[in-house]
Amino acid sequence: MSTGFAKTPAPPYWLVSFTSQRNDVSADAYGEAAERMIALAATQPGFLGVESVRGDDGFGITLSYWKDEASIAAWRQHAEHTPVREYGRAHWYDHFEVRVAKVERAYGLRTHR
Repeated sequence: MSTGFAKTPAPPYWLVSFTSQRNDVSADAYGEAAERMIALAATQPGFLGVESVRGDDGFGITLSYWKDEASIAAWRQHAEHTPVREYGRAHWYDHFEVRVAKVERAYGLRTHR
């Protein structure tokens, strides 16, 4: 799944990096849950965008962007997100890492071809 580039504002803002190695348990259910969580996160106050990719080997990276740490904390405690997150830890991942960082500077390049 690829969500393309997130349209973030000028810094500062916050980033949550979720890097994971999926196993082969319930791939269809995982895909549905992942899509639902991205759609739900997009409705949360302070959500700025998301970028997500997963390779054929099950390795994936999801970057979600947030206005502030309070928005991240609220998402972490969301009533629907919490059980899906816990289920994922118990069933869908062989390994994952979460990193939270403040983005102080951002720049890029867009060519018009």
